Amino acid sequence: MALLWKYNVSEIQKPSSFICSLIGGHSTRKVPRKRAATMAGATKPDIKRVLSIQSHVVHGYVGNKVATYPLQLLGFDVDPLNSVQFSNHTGYKTFKGPVSNEKELATIFEGLEENELLPLYSHLLTGYIGNPLFLRQVGHILKKLRLANPGLVYVCDPVMGDNGELYVPKELLPVYRDEIIPLADIITPNQFEVELLTEKEVRSEAAVWEAMEWFHQRGIKTVVISSSDLGQPGVLRAFLSQQNGPRLAIDIPKQGGKDLVFTGTGDLFASLFLAHSHGSKDIANVFEKTIASLQAVIKRTVASLPSGGNGPVKAAERELKLVQSKTEIEQPQVLLKAQRLN
Repeated sequence: MALLWKYNVSEIQKPSSFICSLIGGHSTRKVPRKRAATMAGATKPDIKRVLSIQSHVVHGYVGNKVATYPLQLLGFDVDPLNSVQFSNHTGYKTFKGPVSNEKELATIFEGLEENELLPLYSHLLTGYIGNPLFLRQVGHILKKLRLANPGLVYVCDPVMGDNGELYVPKELLPVYRDEIIPLADIITPNQFEVELLTEKEVRSEAAVWEAMEWFHQRGIKTVVISSSDLGQPGVLRAFLSQQNGPRLAIDIPKQGGKDLVFTGTGDLFASLFLAHSHGSKDIANVFEKTIASLQAVIKRTVASLPSGGNGPVKAAERELKLVQSKTEIEQPQVLLKAQRLN
């Protein structure tokens, strides 16, 4: 609002001259509105803005609620577009709120498109989507974003389930497999989601690399399995593969009691990986920094739990201590190193 006080009413009523004044200082040359967004963007060659399409909760940290803050701390503008708006995540005894449909998604995106904002996006990030038609609409949105910015990077977190439990309609599977997955640049499924997509069990490291190759064959450059149970007892094992590049693994000691489970860690992983991968050619360092911040958030969360999480814990107590982990997100301390396996 402060900017408006610099201009008189007649100037404000003339969008072209008003935009020109903002862009060109004292110049009075009128700039067509269609060119204004391009010229404004031209002053910032390294665009860092994410369109993040996933869930939202009023209380707690999952989906867009857990992805936005870390991305902002790491220098990204974030435009959250919510697939659902719930009171809290579904791990509570109850949850309430509306689920968005594909028409609502298309309408919101049309507003962005008609205001010529699409060239401003460097990344698309997607997470929990519970409607196959909504997911298909995401594919249409991605194609339009890439027309506006051919260099746009799509990070796909195909949130479908975990620990053998599917928590989206099974109708999403073929849409992900046939329409969405081939469009992604980076994908961050967990072990169970890899099995769902590839239709093969992943019970060994050999099976991991076979699954990674399945994704590479569909044009995905970077595949990260954010967690698996293929490590030693008490240790999770994460894997990364780049097409025609390194194969990496990181062993992650499990924190808290053996039955302690956190919600939103996969969403946090995807947002951190997006941020650290931007402009980096050291994929091992990207992997290590992502794990470092994630583990630091979990460590702080465990420390806040009654009895260190070794006894019964309520859903509200297990919410990630995200804001309290600001320093660890901005300045990750790498303690777990990636192992190169090829």
